[in-house]
Amino acid sequence: MRDIVLANLERRFGFYADLARQVDDATLSASVDVPGHRSIGLHLWCVVGARESYAKAIAAGEMRGWASSLENFTRSEVSAKLAAAAQAVLDAVSGIAEWTPERERLLTELAEHEAMHEGQLIRALLALEQPLPASCHWAVCG
Repeated sequence: MRDIVLANLERRFGFYADLARQVDDATLSASVDVPGHRSIGLHLWCVVGARESYAKAIAAGEMRGWASSLENFTRSEVSAKLAAAAQAVLDAVSGIAEWTPERERLLTELAEHEAMHEGQLIRALLALEQPLPASCHWAVCG
């Protein structure tokens, strides 16, 4: 199961990398006039933070707090932080000698978090009349 979750997570990493390459700085901070809307940048801040936090948690075998290092919503910083955080997850997973049920749970939670934000981002991009990245697995439904 871990390999399936990881393969899906890596595909999602590709979606987020493509998204970060295609949006401009204005799109990262654009707002949709609906209750509870978060900008594309705020969604990506949360994705970076979850990746960083879950990478540490997987390595430790337990959650140890949450933080995001993404401070500026610019295409260059978002791209760099998403890539570094994705690599941190892959490094954490590959560095595990003893895979436990807790680590399995943490990896699955991260995958769920990524999927949740992907859906939110698809809706936000469509509302902002922005194209979806070609790598968007769900674009055929859009």
